[in-house]
Amino acid sequence: MFRWLMLAALAFVPAAAGAADPSALWKIVDGQCVPHEEETHNPSPCSAVDLANGVDKGTAVLKDIVGIAQFLLIPTARIGGIEDPAVLAPGATNYWEAAWQARHFVDERLHTTLPRDDVSLAINSVYGRTQNELHIHIDCIRADVRDALAANRDKIGDHWAPFPVTLAGHDYRAIRIAGDTLAHNNPFLVLADNDPSARADMGIHTLVVAGVTFPGGAPGFVLLDDHADLAAGDRASGEQLQDHGCGVADQITSGGAAR
Repeated sequence: MFRWLMLAALAFVPAAAGAADPSALWKIVDGQCVPHEEETHNPSPCSAVDLANGVDKGTAVLKDIVGIAQFLLIPTARIGGIEDPAVLAPGATNYWEAAWQARHFVDERLHTTLPRDDVSLAINSVYGRTQNELHIHIDCIRADVRDALAANRDKIGDHWAPFPVTLAGHDYRAIRIAGDTLAHNNPFLVLADNDPSARADMGIHTLVVAGVTFPGGAPGFVLLDDHADLAAGDRASGEQLQDHGCGVADQITSGGAAR
């Protein structure tokens, strides 16, 4: 019933909201980046294409047209989005780790090296996106979100729990992930393996990964989850927690906010 009500609500969304070609990213990656990489080892218009494990498990990195330093991590296989069973399949590519490693493209665009606490990754829900090819947004985190995470680090544990304050006006829940990388912690699995209801309906969820430094200097991440509630105006677009203007980079160059 919940899914039916959400779909019914979408019928009232203005047509302009769906005007963009929902296969645009796939056409760029499959029609241009992959062939160019295979034929000339030049992935243009993508910044990088990795086919080391074959096209079915490969990845591409593309500069988004929005933002000064926003990049997208996109599979070279046709995968619809967070709801696609492929993301939870045995042996699935850990696209989040690939996205985290691709954050250097953001640094290069900004001509600086962002602290891990300033970097975020996000995937939107079915209802919060315009493209039907899985893509993870790689960009600066909003300064207010970074500061809220820092102020509440001691309240984030190893199990899902409500985050103490709203973020971009929405209620999220949070879980901590230890480690310098995401190589051993695929956020899709962290969500699905710890919440049977989420596994059953991944498409309504949005996930945001924020790099953090825990007390004592231990590197890690906070994984944030929200789910769509169209009646409340929440389309579950975790990308809202990112700053496509990268204000945190300005703080670095001006000697601003302390960590």
